[in-house]
Amino acid sequence: MKKNIAIIMGGYSSEHHISIKSGNVVHKYLDTNKYNAYRIIITKENWYYLDNTDERHTLDKSDFSITIDGKKILFDCVFNAIHGTPGEDGLMQAYFELLGIPQTSCNHYEAALTFNKRDLLSALKPYGIPSATSFFVNKGQTIDENAIVEKVGLPCFVKANRAGSSYGVSKVHKKEDLNQAIANAFKEDHQIIIESFLDGTEVSVGVITYNKKVTVLPATEIISENDFFDFEAKYMGKSQEITPARISEKQEKNVRQLAEFIYTTLGLKGYTRSEFIFIGDVPHLLEINTTPGLTEESLLPQQAKTAGISLESLFDSAIVEALR
Repeated sequence: MKKNIAIIMGGYSSEHHISIKSGNVVHKYLDTNKYNAYRIIITKENWYYLDNTDERHTLDKSDFSITIDGKKILFDCVFNAIHGTPGEDGLMQAYFELLGIPQTSCNHYEAALTFNKRDLLSALKPYGIPSATSFFVNKGQTIDENAIVEKVGLPCFVKANRAGSSYGVSKVHKKEDLNQAIANAFKEDHQIIIESFLDGTEVSVGVITYNKKVTVLPATEIISENDFFDFEAKYMGKSQEITPARISEKQEKNVRQLAEFIYTTLGLKGYTRSEFIFIGDVPHLLEINTTPGLTEESLLPQQAKTAGISLESLFDSAIVEALR
């Protein structure tokens, strides 16, 4: 008997439209012989099922069900394709945990931890995970530009603490530009993190659970045509994404070991994509994404393809592992 799969997409953040693209790709490639796939759109105003004629059907939040032609449909599993809140920060995960519905991403605590860049780096610090020097600022606090520059130097990166797709991120070269960059970051989150510039090769490494095993995918080398890997570089073709990355055997070994160590140490599951910058042979962690992009052009699918894993197999494995 075919399983009913809810593919949740959209969300409340600036990444809403990117999530819709990811969710539609999952819907396209799920095996229709095994699954009845339903596109569930999550917005602040409404949660609804969008059928193949683009008609909307209201979703019952009390048990996460839909009713079509008088028939109530419950879901065997939820495929999480929401980037940002509430799908990547633990809110949806906690909701499904309370309802007892399996879902494909990591559990609620791990999602909340990894979505919070400051907390993630703090949690990993005792394990000696290399990262940039950082300075934390909350909205309403006095901005001490001299203290910031003294600690992290210039250039530096100003980032929204809880956001993705490079929203709220600026590279700052001059001290007098700090306030504008901070104001830009505060549009996305009331917490920000300011980090020292790491001058080295940037790579992205996917780690998934596949056929019951933690599997590290081939690394992707990121070369941005812009000053850094910003939104335009990520989504508007202003970058080169080279898989597998052109790195030495030692660098590859180091980053694969570190990515797997972080995945297992934090108790992650499902898909993750971690970003690193090499200083010499040492990979420095930037961040972890627990619901990474899933379009044909996205980094994780690129890496899976290089590893010989099709989109059909990649998406199927997430559901199999969640149901396991």
